[in-house]
Amino acid sequence: MTHNSNRPAIGVVIYFTLAFVLGMYFTFASVQGDYGLFQRVQIDAEAVELSEQLARLDLELSALENRTRRMSDAYLDLDLLDEQARDILGLVRSDEIVLR
Repeated sequence: MTHNSNRPAIGVVIYFTLAFVLGMYFTFASVQGDYGLFQRVQIDAEAVELSEQLARLDLELSALENRTRRMSDAYLDLDLLDEQARDILGLVRSDEIVLR
């Protein structure tokens, strides 16, 4: 039996083919997989957006807490009370003239 030295052994071809396929798979998974680079960029962008939304909600919450405190029994803001009475109840003072 003679061995042809010009033709590589089939085992070497299979080995390099398998190594290439595995390398391509891991490269694809590291870029587009569940924990890949694209997913990481998307998660980072979502984290920034959620942080901005949290900041807006914190401002809104503090404004609502301020209004609630101003309308409590312990603190009476007469301007706020007057504004709410006019807006909600439609009240006017006796010395005012209403134009429609």
